[in-house]
Amino acid sequence: MDLIDTNGTASSSKSPRNRAPIGTALAGEPLPGAGKTVINDGVVAKVAGLAARDVNGVHALGGGAARALGAIREAMNNTDVSQGVSVEVGETQVAVDVTIVAEYPVSLQQVASDIRSNVIAAVEDLVGLEVTEVNVTIIDIHLPSDEAPDAEPTKAALR
Repeated sequence: MDLIDTNGTASSSKSPRNRAPIGTALAGEPLPGAGKTVINDGVVAKVAGLAARDVNGVHALGGGAARALGAIREAMNNTDVSQGVSVEVGETQVAVDVTIVAEYPVSLQQVASDIRSNVIAAVEDLVGLEVTEVNVTIIDIHLPSDEAPDAEPTKAALR
């Protein structure tokens, strides 16, 4: 169906039948409702931290100071799941650094490999960014004897 404009010439571009179907865009036109999605670095770090914590053989994430601060947060029921994780996020890619304390006795190479697999799957599936690398730093091994029994502190320890 051609429409006749005021000049008397046929114009087929204005015909509803010649338009693109709803939900598709013509060249150079944005989709209806389209826009930009911004995902903060902290969100990516949390996703990576949760994925790393799920790996068998990971005792804790983060270095000594981060774990001490994490213990204070946990005492106040405010856990930081991105502790021990840093990310560099680009437009379409992300690099992840994870620092952990491993359980004894586990294969450290296997734990690192499992962390890489979990983090890549979680970030790519949930966030939609390509993971270029996952660097794993193992700073300590947790021994079962490292856990002190819950005892009342002595007055000397409180001084």
